[in-house]
Amino acid sequence: MHLYIHIPFCKQACHYCNFHFSTNLQNKAAMVRAICREIELQRHYLPANPLETIYFGGGTPSLLSERELADIFETIQTRFSIAPGAEITLEANPDDLVEANLGVLKRFVNRLSIGIQTFDAATLLKMNRAHNAKQSEVCVKVAQDAGFENISVDLMYGLGADFDNDLSKTLALNVPHVSAYCLTIEPKTVWGNQQKSGHRPPEDEERAVAEFETLESTLTQNGYEQYEICSFAKPNRYSVHNSAYWQREPYLGVGPSAHSYNGHSRQYNVTNNARYIRAVEAGRLEFEIEQLSLDNQVNDYILTGLRTIWGCDLGVIQALVGERWQRQQRATLENYIERDYLARQKNNIVLTKAGKLFADRVASDLFLV
Repeated sequence: MHLYIHIPFCKQACHYCNFHFSTNLQNKAAMVRAICREIELQRHYLPANPLETIYFGGGTPSLLSERELADIFETIQTRFSIAPGAEITLEANPDDLVEANLGVLKRFVNRLSIGIQTFDAATLLKMNRAHNAKQSEVCVKVAQDAGFENISVDLMYGLGADFDNDLSKTLALNVPHVSAYCLTIEPKTVWGNQQKSGHRPPEDEERAVAEFETLESTLTQNGYEQYEICSFAKPNRYSVHNSAYWQREPYLGVGPSAHSYNGHSRQYNVTNNARYIRAVEAGRLEFEIEQLSLDNQVNDYILTGLRTIWGCDLGVIQALVGERWQRQQRATLENYIERDYLARQKNNIVLTKAGKLFADRVASDLFLV
């Protein structure tokens, strides 16, 4: 079982980000109390099995104080059992990873996911990141010196920065995990508004494809396994939490905008901090729920499973909908295999190197409709 906790606060707004967050930290204490209360209200959502992972995402969870982290963990421990050796991850910004703060974090978590994005000073300024290039370079070493071994760093490609330099500096950090994401300009972000008004050019798709191919070749040549399209890890250092998402394992999401999944439905918490706090303080859960038909479950599995090194087990699909998917999609499946976008591995189908560039298109073409 898996628990995700969304901490919806940031020091400042990155110009590309469309995640749910607020830069007003006045309600942080009230939010932590509400999160603790939701954990109590949602204690029966998951089966009574130990938590294998806990993940603090955001926002910027590294803004939490020692007392706030302690309150959340005390609540978790009273409502759930935690498996020995559970993976406990906290997303952090480089500017928060100073020696004193790392000592606090070490009490609670055993894995850090650090949002470096790039080592280029000018690009960090354009992105409106809270950290600078020097902090990008030193934060991992400081965390390692504090005793953290299980560290992931986030990179972005398609930014227009020197991506070869970003990769070289990432390799020099000797971290076991790298997550890399393509810049996507979203509406209602600063960059989205700039692009709409003509003050920012559209994304350079050719450059992004070239950088993705460089990312794949560079990291795999240096001992990383691409176990999901955006995720690279040294052997046996995959993210257990994220792997659970891709392999249809149940998880509970707590906090505003957090999602939960139990195999048969997904629910989406309200994306408004004030409404979330008011509802939980009143003992209510405010969320939308989507009941998943068998077709929906198949489509979800294809969308997430194809992104991974394991691909999709046709036996799982058959267990859900019998032979119907095979009958409906046989021609599409064989076409993608013939074009070398998909390959068979025993009873699984997996994306090829060429297919990874078109993962969402391939998946959607294989959906039941």
